[in-house]
Amino acid sequence: MVAPTLFHFIQDRMLAGSIAGRLFTYTALIGLGCGIYLVLFRLVRFGGTAFRHGFFWVTLVMVILAAVGQFAVQPILEGLRGQVLPHQVMEGVLRDRFATWHGVASVLYVIECALGVGLVWLQSRAPN
Repeated sequence: MVAPTLFHFIQDRMLAGSIAGRLFTYTALIGLGCGIYLVLFRLVRFGGTAFRHGFFWVTLVMVILAAVGQFAVQPILEGLRGQVLPHQVMEGVLRDRFATWHGVASVLYVIECALGVGLVWLQSRAPN
């Protein structure tokens, strides 16, 4: 909801994109912190049996996807954005590459969201 709102109300698309990117970074870092905490908590609480719980594996996959998005895909997007400054990236010659990597980031995010829904469902069934 935030990114479309930013692009709707801020006329400068570069500024709107920069703000959205910063918010996505903060969200990813909070998610990574929470996910790492959950993985470590489950390992400490259940020891080796944590590896037999679906909750553990879904959480670990979410952490991995968030890390890939933040530390692999985002730097590529930032690099492409930096190559076309001061112009907007979607006006430049790198438009197709940016769109492809933006799509990769979006797919990772959708998968993480679906896994998050699964994690909520698993929580009610997971050992406490």
